[in-house]
Amino acid sequence: MAKILIVEDDRNIMTGLVDNLEPEGYSVIMARDGREALKQAAENSPDLIILDIMIPKLNGFEVCKELKLQGNKASIIILSAKAQEADKVMGLELGADDYVTKPFSPRELVVRVKAVLRRTSQGAKLEDFCEFDGIKIDFRKYLILKDGKEIPLTASECKILKMLVSGRGEPISRHTLLAQIWTDEKVTTRTIDTHVWSLREKIEKDPSNPEHILTAHRIGYKFVE
Repeated sequence: MAKILIVEDDRNIMTGLVDNLEPEGYSVIMARDGREALKQAAENSPDLIILDIMIPKLNGFEVCKELKLQGNKASIIILSAKAQEADKVMGLELGADDYVTKPFSPRELVVRVKAVLRRTSQGAKLEDFCEFDGIKIDFRKYLILKDGKEIPLTASECKILKMLVSGRGEPISRHTLLAQIWTDEKVTTRTIDTHVWSLREKIEKDPSNPEHILTAHRIGYKFVE
């Protein structure tokens, strides 16, 4: 049973999250400010933290930074009413795994939770090779072997593909992909779209009708075998 720490000072949002997560079998811990969040994270070792940015005592960015400095291994999903690109990138660069902008559907957040937990679990098991539908990928050599031909991958394409493959079947947001690969604030999510199209041209039989690298509406992309 995965253990989830929710850090949120809005009682209604907290209640909605608990009511949607507990029926899924998750063990839920709660904190209403930044200092309490750090205390609960240290004492309970959660698998995932849902972290609001605008919380008392220490804001979410400060909590995220401190957790990483302490070596805390929990995955983090940031919640915030801030929708600016810079805020999303900042949270992800501090080590968050995903970013959800308020207002949001609690059910959508549950899907994000499942995706992050599955991705982090499978990511640790992902080997340097992947094979599906007659296609072989060598992540070490940045190569695709398709129809007997070697197709080179750029470093960025390889990183994106490896993240997507590690989360098989689960959507990964453009912002998560962006922050894990680029640190230049001038790089936008459009760059992700361009790289995904390039990957589709290298992998898919029909790039305009992909079977493996699919668009996850309003989120980003996902990989299916």
